[in-house]
Amino acid sequence: MRRALWNAVWLILYRTSPIPLHGWRRLLLRAFGAKIGSQTRPYPSARIWAPWNFEMGEGSTLGPRSEIYSVARVTLGPWSVVSQRAYLCTASHDIHAPSFALTAAPIAIGRNAWVAADAFVGPGVTLADGAVAAARAVVVKDVDRNIIVGGNPATPIGECGLADFADGSVKPGG
Repeated sequence: MRRALWNAVWLILYRTSPIPLHGWRRLLLRAFGAKIGSQTRPYPSARIWAPWNFEMGEGSTLGPRSEIYSVARVTLGPWSVVSQRAYLCTASHDIHAPSFALTAAPIAIGRNAWVAADAFVGPGVTLADGAVAAARAVVVKDVDRNIIVGGNPATPIGECGLADFADGSVKPGG
C-alpha cells in the first residue's frame, strides 16, 4: 500500500515539479521516510523505489533519470553525485534456488564519490570516499577510496583525489 501511495505522489507531485524546486522534492521524500540532508539536489525525473530505504547526505545530487531500486538501504554520502541515468540496484535473485528467491543487500556511496552517467551499481556494493564509477561502468564489487573504475565488469582505471575535499568544495567534473 505504501509503495502504491508513493508511486501516486511521485507521479503527480514529485515528477511534475520544476527542476529548481529541490526543496519540495526533499519534503516529499522526507514525508515517505527518506533521510535527506540539506542542500541536496534530487531531480524530478529521478526514481526512488522505496524512499524509506533511501538516504542523501548533505549536498549530494541524484541526477536526471537516475534510478534507485531501494529494496535494501541506499546511502549517498555527503557531496556525492549520482549522474543522469545511473542505476543503483539493491536486489537480485538467487539463481541457484529453485524458487529464484529475491535477495537484497545495501549500497553505500561515500563522501565526494561519483557514479557517472549510465553506470550500474549492484547489490552490496560500497564506493568509498572519493571513488568514481565511470560512465557506463558495471560495478559489482566494492571500490576503494579515490579509485576510478570503468568497464563491464568495472576494473580500476585510475586514481583521483576527490576524497580529500571534505567540504564538497570540489565537485566531480568541475
